[in-house]
Amino acid sequence: MASPLPPEESGHRPVRWAWWLLAYGSLGVGLVGIVLPGLPTVPFVLLAAYAAARGSQRLHAWLLAHRQFGPIIRDWEAQGAVSRPAKRLATLMMAVCALVMFLTAPAIWMAAMGTAIMAVVAAWLWRRPEPH
Repeated sequence: MASPLPPEESGHRPVRWAWWLLAYGSLGVGLVGIVLPGLPTVPFVLLAAYAAARGSQRLHAWLLAHRQFGPIIRDWEAQGAVSRPAKRLATLMMAVCALVMFLTAPAIWMAAMGTAIMAVVAAWLWRRPEPH
């Protein structure tokens, strides 16, 4: 019986299915992050693209062609780069989340810990190159 998968997607089925599940699961979490404050979108979409490249060429092509996600993914895959507007937006959203945590956390150390983690992420993000 012939494999129903295209030649480039055949191979080790369990491994390919694991990548496929990770890709669609990450994309789902990323899409929820669009409407849920505090849940990032871009890291999950980048993870989805990484996993899709290994488990679903169709999803990977769709992500690369997407109007919003495509440029971010292409910049990341080609250069490990993040645009300045994306850096600004991410930093702004982390600052807003930090403020919300300090206003609502049951203990100050909880808000401080979350803010410290976001500060490390922001520092790492601003050290990434910008696309050419």
